[in-house]
Amino acid sequence: MPVDLKADCIADSAGGLTFDLNVPQGTGTTWSAALVLRLRAGADDTGAVEGTDADEVRLPLGPNGPDRLRAVLPSTVALAEGRWHAYADFGDGVDPRRLLPGVNDLRSLVDRRPLAGIGRLGVRIPYATKLGNLALRSWLRGPHAEAGDIHVAPEGLTVTGRLYGASPTAGAHAQARARRAGPDPVAVPLTVDGPDFRFTLPFEELAARWRQGSEPWDLWLCPAAEVPPVRIARLLDDVPEKKQVFSYPALSVPAADRELRIGPYYTLDNDLAVRVSGPAGEE
Repeated sequence: MPVDLKADCIADSAGGLTFDLNVPQGTGTTWSAALVLRLRAGADDTGAVEGTDADEVRLPLGPNGPDRLRAVLPSTVALAEGRWHAYADFGDGVDPRRLLPGVNDLRSLVDRRPLAGIGRLGVRIPYATKLGNLALRSWLRGPHAEAGDIHVAPEGLTVTGRLYGASPTAGAHAQARARRAGPDPVAVPLTVDGPDFRFTLPFEELAARWRQGSEPWDLWLCPAAEVPPVRIARLLDDVPEKKQVFSYPALSVPAADRELRIGPYYTLDNDLAVRVSGPAGEE
C-alpha cells in the first residue's frame, strides 16, 4: 500500500510558498521530479465540485535533507485565480500522487501589507480539501481593493480598506450591484486618505430595491474614470475561505409594509457582498 505523502508549507510575505515533503526512506527521484499543481475547473458559490484539470504548473522537486524533498513556488510565478490541487511526481513513470497537508507556517500572511503601488497582487493560501488533500486557493488581482474593518449599524454598512495598484481620484466611489437584472447600482462616495478608503452604504437604498426572496448585492470600488471597477475582497490573511469564519449580523430594516433583513457576508471567493432578505417565511 502506498505511503501517504505529506507536505509542510511555509509562506513568505511576498506571496511565495515553500513545500517540504516527508517521503519514505530511500525514495528516489529523477531530474524531472516535480511538485505538480493542477487548476481545478468549475467552482461556484454553491459549493464547488471536482472538474477537469484546466492548467498545470510544475515546480522542480529536489532533496532537502534525509527523507525530505523541497519545491518552491516563488511569488513571481503567476497562478491563475482558482483552486489548485497538489501532487508529487517523482519522475519514475508512475502517475502523480495526491499530497496531504502537513504543518502550515502561514504567520507571514497574517495582516500582510504589500506596497500600495504594486501593480498586480498574487495571493496563495494552502488548505485541506473536503477529502483531506492539499490544495491552494489562489487570487491574482490588479488593482485590488482590500476590505478591512466592517461595521454594521441600523443606518448602513461602513467599510474601510486599502486600494492596491491604483490611486483614487476625484469622483471615486463604491457601488453595490445586484446580481439579478434590473436594479441600478447603488453608488456612494469614498473618503480617501492616500491608498486607504472608507464608505458607508445606506441600507434603505437596498431595501427600496428589494423584490422577493434572498437578493445578493456585490460590492465594487470605482477608483477613477480610466480604471475599471474592482471587487472589494478580503485576501491578505491566512484564511482561505472567509464565508464560514467571518460572520456579521443581519439587521432589520423597514421597507414599505414589511421588515427586511440586511447584512454583509463574504462569498466563496472572499469577495464582499450584502444580502437582502424578506421576512421569515417569505424567502
